[in-house]
Amino acid sequence: MQILSHRGFWLKPEEKNKRDAFIRSFDAGMGTETDLRDICGKIVISHDMPKGDEISFEEVLQLMNGRNLPLALNIKADGQAEAIKALLKKYNHTNYFCFDMSIPDMVVQIKSSLNVFGGKSDILAQIVLFDEVSGIWLDSFYSDWFSASDIDELINQGKKVCIVSADLHQRDTKKQWDIIKSCSSFENDTLLLCTDYPLKAKEFFHDKN
Repeated sequence: MQILSHRGFWLKPEEKNKRDAFIRSFDAGMGTETDLRDICGKIVISHDMPKGDEISFEEVLQLMNGRNLPLALNIKADGQAEAIKALLKKYNHTNYFCFDMSIPDMVVQIKSSLNVFGGKSDILAQIVLFDEVSGIWLDSFYSDWFSASDIDELINQGKKVCIVSADLHQRDTKKQWDIIKSCSSFENDTLLLCTDYPLKAKEFFHDKN
């Protein structure tokens, strides 16, 4: 399983989606989740509406410095598909997926041949365009609702699965992480976990291996 740091490997909340958090994540060899918006013709890293002083997506790819580590790109605004595709191509970055876009923009991104993950959760049971997406962003807003067999079934259908860690919804992780660890596909790179606590996750899932 691959572990992704949520908004970079931050040590203080104010570091989320900031340069230091990305450097720390990349230097640790971690996958990284982040948020893309656009302002004045430029794609920037911002969870909320951008003000213009944010680090750009291109700067993040420059910090990656050729390391083709996993990137999970949370699409916060429509209309970025071609610009995202061009930047990924410019820096030869192939290990990524886009998710959480609107359905109309999802159609555009799939037509643009971007790697797109569809969503499934305790409030969204039906995966939109299942046959067209390369993976599933598996979320649990209110409860640890899915089983190990649910995860394995998606992977057996040829999809990658990135699980949203319970800590992102301010819940204890033990039950969910035990479920993940019991998956038959647990050691497969097609399984990913996005968490605010990547070192804790690494210790729980990998250190004994």
